[in-house]
Amino acid sequence: MPLPLAHIKVLDLTRVRAGPTCVRQLADWGADVIKIEQPSEGDGQMGDARLGPDFQNLHRNKRSITLNLKADGGREVFMRLVKDADVVVENYRPDVKHRLGIDYEAVRAVNPGIVYASISGFGQDGPYGKLPGFDQVAQGMGGLMSITGLPGQGPVRAGIPVADLSAGLFAALGIMTALLGRTQTGEGQWVQTSLLQAQIMMLDFQAERWLLSKDVPQQAGNNHPTGIPTGVFKTRDGHINIAATGTAIYQRFCETMGREEWQTDPRYDTPGHRSTNRDAMNAEIEAITVTRTSREWIESFNAAGVPAGYIYSIDEVFDDPQVQHLGMAAPAKHPELGDIELVAQPIKLSETPFEVRTATPALGEHTDDVLREIGYDESAITELRNAGAV
Repeated sequence: MPLPLAHIKVLDLTRVRAGPTCVRQLADWGADVIKIEQPSEGDGQMGDARLGPDFQNLHRNKRSITLNLKADGGREVFMRLVKDADVVVENYRPDVKHRLGIDYEAVRAVNPGIVYASISGFGQDGPYGKLPGFDQVAQGMGGLMSITGLPGQGPVRAGIPVADLSAGLFAALGIMTALLGRTQTGEGQWVQTSLLQAQIMMLDFQAERWLLSKDVPQQAGNNHPTGIPTGVFKTRDGHINIAATGTAIYQRFCETMGREEWQTDPRYDTPGHRSTNRDAMNAEIEAITVTRTSREWIESFNAAGVPAGYIYSIDEVFDDPQVQHLGMAAPAKHPELGDIELVAQPIKLSETPFEVRTATPALGEHTDDVLREIGYDESAITELRNAGAV
């Protein structure tokens, strides 16, 4: 059975992380992605070599062509590709695509059905519209760093590029929505998102606490800001997470801990009281959890139906039997690296499962093939090369 996006052709102009994250979603589900790169751009654009883990993980299942969009011949090739494409994705600074003459209006004039997606740092216009974007800057301006870390520690960035990744995923969702809309209207549209917008959206209930109640969330460290007791607790041989919120789960938690009296203790009998006395309760919990191993506690909590889990290093994540069962390390064959593994999709489709069909391509590996597909003969391809257009 064909993959669900096998009928979709995507022109990938993206760089760094947010844009490639978006396009990876489309490529992984079968879209014919043509990654357009500068002729001299041999390495990754994040200080990571092309054969390094970051570049390999972001650009699997794509074809690569080299194209100089500053040259007349390069733009001509691009616009010829546009005629038969469904999607264009770019994450230049907002003014760059206009200078190159490949902005939405220019592309739409060639193909009214095109879905054109733009990912920027702060939006396509407005006071910050022309500023370059960077994940950590968006984490700070989007509020995440103010609620991450221990109380009083000062701003702390998250350990992954939350703004980049979420902007890419939201852009992919916007593209899919626009493609579905096109089936009704026959017209494409311009999909826009930014690191700042995505980061604010990812605040979710923390943002709504301010919008609805004018409550400014603060750093809570490993404690959940509203669900108590939820946090990190020492064991005899490490640490575990426990999340015992909700009346029924809290009751089971107290029973598993051998402290049934906590259900009626006036310090801990309601969520509000537990919030007021959080530090005292955490200390009492940890005085008990340190008496047994992490495994003993996890097995006890699992048996009782209390959410709890190990706190893994990254290597331990991939050693976990459930992670292995879910297949989160996807096998791939690379012509230079040999047998490798890449991070798998977290989505499962019953009839068309995810797989790494092709490893990340070499720079310009498919240039001639793609040019032939859109009507260039060998002499025309040679002419483009001699002109520095490809």
